[in-house]
Amino acid sequence: MMKKKSIPASKPFLILFLCQIISALDVPLDSKLLEELSQPPTITHQSPKDYIVDPRENIVIQCEAKGKPPPSFSWTRNGTHFDIDKDAQVTMKPNSGTLVINIMNGGKAEAYEGVYQCTARNERGAAISNNIVIRPSRSPLWTKEKLEPHQVREGDSLVLHCRPPVGLPPPIIFWMDNAFQRLPQSERVSQGLNGDLYFSNVQPEDTREDYICYARFNHTQTIQQKQPISVKVFSTKPVTERQPVLLTPTGSTSTKVELRGNVLLLECIAAGLPTPVIRWIKEGGELPANRTFFENFKKTLKIIDVSEADSGNYKCIARNTMGSVHHVISVTVKAAPYWITAPRNLVLSPGEDGTLICRANGNPKPSISWLANGVPIAIAPEDPSRKVDGDTIIFSHVQERSSAVYQCNASNEYGYLLANAFVNVLAEPPRILTPANKLYQVIADSPALLDCAYFGSPKPEIEWFKGVKGSILRGNEYVFHDNGTLEIPVAQKDSTGTYTCVARNELGKIQNEVHLEIKDPTMIIKQPEYKVVQRYGQVSFECIIKHDSTLLPTVIWLKDNDELPDDERFLVGKDNLTIMNVTDKDDGTYTCIVNTTLDSVSASAVLTVVAAPPTPAIIYARPNPPFDLELTGQLERTIDLSWIPGDENNSPITHFVIEYEDGLHEPGVWHYQTEVPGTQTTVQLKLSPYVNYSFRVVAVNKIGRSQPSEPSEQYLTKSASPDENPANVQGIGSEPDNLVITWESLKGFQSNGPGLQYKVSWRQKDVDDEWTSVIVANVSKYIVSGTPTFVPYEIKVQALNDLGYAPEPSEVIGHSGEDLPMVAPGNVQVHVINSTLAKVHWDPVPLKTVRGHLQGYKVYYWKVQSLSRRSRRHVEKKILTFRGNKTFGMLPGLEPYSSYKLNVRVVNGKGEGPASPDKVFKTPEGVPSSPSYLKITNPTLDSLTLEWGSPTHPNGVLTSYILKFQPINNTHELGPLVEIRIPANESSLILKNLNYSTRYKFYFNAQTSVGSGSQITEEAVTIMDEAGILHPAVGAGKAMASRQVDIATQGWFIGLMCAVALLILILLIVCFIRRNKGGKYPVKEKEDAHADPEIQPMKEDDGTFGEYSDAEDHKPLKKGSRTPSDRTVKKEDSDDSLVDYGEGVNGQFNEDGSFIGQYSGKKEKEPAEGNESSEAPSPVNAMNSFV
Repeated sequence: MMKKKSIPASKPFLILFLCQIISALDVPLDSKLLEELSQPPTITHQSPKDYIVDPRENIVIQCEAKGKPPPSFSWTRNGTHFDIDKDAQVTMKPNSGTLVINIMNGGKAEAYEGVYQCTARNERGAAISNNIVIRPSRSPLWTKEKLEPHQVREGDSLVLHCRPPVGLPPPIIFWMDNAFQRLPQSERVSQGLNGDLYFSNVQPEDTREDYICYARFNHTQTIQQKQPISVKVFSTKPVTERQPVLLTPTGSTSTKVELRGNVLLLECIAAGLPTPVIRWIKEGGELPANRTFFENFKKTLKIIDVSEADSGNYKCIARNTMGSVHHVISVTVKAAPYWITAPRNLVLSPGEDGTLICRANGNPKPSISWLANGVPIAIAPEDPSRKVDGDTIIFSHVQERSSAVYQCNASNEYGYLLANAFVNVLAEPPRILTPANKLYQVIADSPALLDCAYFGSPKPEIEWFKGVKGSILRGNEYVFHDNGTLEIPVAQKDSTGTYTCVARNELGKIQNEVHLEIKDPTMIIKQPEYKVVQRYGQVSFECIIKHDSTLLPTVIWLKDNDELPDDERFLVGKDNLTIMNVTDKDDGTYTCIVNTTLDSVSASAVLTVVAAPPTPAIIYARPNPPFDLELTGQLERTIDLSWIPGDENNSPITHFVIEYEDGLHEPGVWHYQTEVPGTQTTVQLKLSPYVNYSFRVVAVNKIGRSQPSEPSEQYLTKSASPDENPANVQGIGSEPDNLVITWESLKGFQSNGPGLQYKVSWRQKDVDDEWTSVIVANVSKYIVSGTPTFVPYEIKVQALNDLGYAPEPSEVIGHSGEDLPMVAPGNVQVHVINSTLAKVHWDPVPLKTVRGHLQGYKVYYWKVQSLSRRSRRHVEKKILTFRGNKTFGMLPGLEPYSSYKLNVRVVNGKGEGPASPDKVFKTPEGVPSSPSYLKITNPTLDSLTLEWGSPTHPNGVLTSYILKFQPINNTHELGPLVEIRIPANESSLILKNLNYSTRYKFYFNAQTSVGSGSQITEEAVTIMDEAGILHPAVGAGKAMASRQVDIATQGWFIGLMCAVALLILILLIVCFIRRNKGGKYPVKEKEDAHADPEIQPMKEDDGTFGEYSDAEDHKPLKKGSRTPSDRTVKKEDSDDSLVDYGEGVNGQFNEDGSFIGQYSGKKEKEPAEGNESSEAPSPVNAMNSFV
């Protein structure tokens, strides 16, 4: 035995490594040997750890084991010995440890509930099974409960609780109705993992009285039923849409623990209207590919075979058009123990060392405990050769009494692992397992391997001898393998002989003889050679071999490493391969392979096929046309055509094309018939009846096509009945009371004979009616009149000629003509989604009333009036078409706050049906458009007047206007923003307390109850002083306004403007005085002259002018407008600036040129508060026009 060096204790890892590698004894898998060797017990089969049994059947607890000698079995129950002899209901199978508990003859399964463990024992040790927990399955009845009906408002959520009885194992839950039909589930209605039925929102169709939860217990094959639950949905209009709310799980976060290797199921079910859509993400990572699945309409996330890497936060997001909600589930993946290195059986010889290693992992990390023969190792009989070091047992210098079965138990809070591994210390004399006198045959100069499989304990030493009395084999010419095999790397003829293998250890010695024969190698002494042969020639390859006389060779020929073509031109002889009539396809590599039972040899050669010997100038051209065409073997449907090829012109003919002419139906037109390879000069052609055939042949090579040959003689085939019927038969009505049958006519040669006609047959489908037929000729259409409107017909068209009918045709389905639909869609409903979009629903019309192919529905809709303006306008109808049997559609592009009408019509191939009654609906308010205009007038030192127009499209009831403004300095920087809310009935505003000579920017928009509309902007400037520079014309661009402000700050410009303004003011005063004096006359004189009773002079205390005015302009003036009775302007009154007159509200000139207006007699000048007059000659207007 090999001596072992002592290894210091400081190198434990090296000890373990060496023990595993060199100390364990390998036992060959020899069945005879295994039967003879002693072996501790090994558990081969056992029941599962958690064993749920059917209480109505016998309980079978399995425990099978093997060992030498065969083991005996015993059981414990709940940790104590289970004496099966004392229980008449319990028996153990012969030669087995399997228990059978007889329940069917009076036993009760509940009495045998408990934890069972099997022990298999022989003289070498004891192996134990897992703890097998026996529990009878249970399927309890539902507890009685009074279920109140559920009354739910349409659109609300609902949860129907199942709460099944606690069974073992847990039941499978499903919901059905009284008719035992599963309730349909969808994104809106679905069953949760707990068995409850969740409604994200209820609809009227959910009303029913038979929501029944069923629990199926698979072990007992029983189904329990809960009392039916009644649900009644009542409608409230309108149905309020709601953002999602999670029904399960509750709150914003939750936790989930799952075990490694299991299936992780996470669930999120949400309420909301519209029905929310669920989406899953993993925070900080991706969902594992190939292991992630979505179930229950994406409400359940399923990850299979989870591992610790799947721990993390999983977020489900429920979203609809109203919003979203999310929930985060913190997943922790724990792990029951799992093996890293399970202990393995150890076979040792006396005095050897070894180790048992038991390594497991889990979360939390499992604890490792050892047992010896089923007893905790701490209290097991001591063994001086054994030392326990955590997860390793180290054996040193073992003896036969060290044999035992060791159990490793790895456990944590989630489970345990139990593994049996035996240490079998054997003292066995050597045995040789290789059959005696085995014969080995080897080719000379090849390696020879002589086997000597052995076993013994301690491990035997192997020696080889040649001959019965030969010396031990040593030296570099031999290789000795650890498994006992002798290798001769280069076997020669003199290696032939008998070899003896000897195995010995301290318990004995044994030997075995084998025989070696060396054979001569197989050789190819005449190999095939490279060949060049002309086309259509003959070539031969030789393959002459020499081989050992005791071996039987076989010869195989290959072409291009594949089998030879199945062609009689290839002739395989004993020593050669011959190819007759060589063609271009025979080019390639030919290989001769010689096989014996011991060796194989091969040789190859290349064959090149060439044309005739090349000439100095080779001309390649198209082939000459074939000639001498001959027709033979004439039959009714076939004929043989042969020809002689023309010159191929140095390019081989690849194929021939055969064409035919039908001199009877299409003279002068040649048609393709078939083509054949270039090596073929005859062909059998298929013929059709009643055709006057002529044939011609075209040769083709790589250069091109030859001219056609001369035509063959003509051959007229006999007539026959048609072989085929018309194609593309259709039946489509052109009028409500007819059926138009059409088909594709047969071509001339398809007629097979004279007198081609068509038998057209029809009958109404699904009606017990006879076929109606008519025979027509020279047409491809027939009209059947007097048919019902749009009914299906069975149609067939059969060809016939003077000799008979074609085969029975297949039937097609057609329809008689369509008519306009009879009825309008009913129950038209409109659901207004927002101010510009509505959804229309309708009930489909019965298909019988469509009277044609249903093409879809058309929705006509038009605006009746705007609710804000109450004004009607020209009605412009819009049309939307919805294809197919659709029963709803969206109406886009509506105007807010308007009244609309619509109707729906069904459409078929004939046209539109009647319209449904007009349905009126209204769109809600929207935000208004921008105000139609914004004008800024009457600038003074500290005020501006703003005028505006209401929005062109108010889109609702205006609630107010929002004015924002801010100053702009010379560097275009914006000052603080001021906001003012103005009542909706106002159209002007005077802004006071502004800074003089300051530019302001204004932002103006209108509001409805929905919100603010788009804004309009303007800029304006307050004046410097009374004669100062005024703002530019309203609407001037920003760039122009900026330049004016800059110029106004220049001294020269200010002086010039003052002079011009003073001159204009003087001129205006003079003109005004002259016009005022010359254009007026006393009203009193006019009244006295004409005595018109309708025109009375106005009294001074009325505060009105007593002047004549035209009848159309006979308007009273405000009380503040007074003049003296002598019709002259007083000095103190005339001192006021004419600005007060020019911007009065009613300031105007009469037809006679006199001025009628109002002015305030104020001494102090204030900005006027009225609309700007377009005619009053105010200095302001004059100044603006000048600038």
